[in-house]
Amino acid sequence: MCSIGFARSLGFALLPLAVCCIMANILLFFPGGEIQYVQQERLSRLIWFMMGIGGGGVLMFLPAGVFISLGKCTGCCWNESFMMCGSVMAALVGLAGSGYCFIISAMAMLEGPQCFTALGWSYPFANEGGRYLMEKDTWSKCLQPVSVVEWNVTLMSILLGLSGLEFIICVLQVINGLVTAVCRPCCYKQDYTLNA
Repeated sequence: MCSIGFARSLGFALLPLAVCCIMANILLFFPGGEIQYVQQERLSRLIWFMMGIGGGGVLMFLPAGVFISLGKCTGCCWNESFMMCGSVMAALVGLAGSGYCFIISAMAMLEGPQCFTALGWSYPFANEGGRYLMEKDTWSKCLQPVSVVEWNVTLMSILLGLSGLEFIICVLQVINGLVTAVCRPCCYKQDYTLNA
């Protein structure tokens, strides 16, 4: 019974994480709060993979909904086992979504933003393997959008952190669901009475 309560709490934890992933991804489309760059298609190509909206966001509503909707065991522990097997399947979907968000965010952070430099629109940090993250003085290569490197690094870091938390939550539910489904501890409870 406590495994269902644990799963429900994991579902409630996933909801704000998914909403924050969606918000962070939407903000990536508007560097500095300006819409002209999305209209001119001057955004980093990996932002269009919608890792925070799809993988870390909308896709996470499925496992969150399944975890939250787990009911109480109604006297039959097989019922609890089947519910937990279903929650494991939903958690696997969540693992795929959060993993997608994490991988694409990491790739986008390593590539760096598309920006206007002295040589025109380009990806000035693409071939550096992420070294620009430690060399803050090189961020001034990007002239437009203003502070785009800080914007992207901050939001990508948020997406990495949120998707990492979502991944951990889904792994916990896979473990919780498998242990509950396989062991079914309520089926093995026995009443022991002391006969004098």
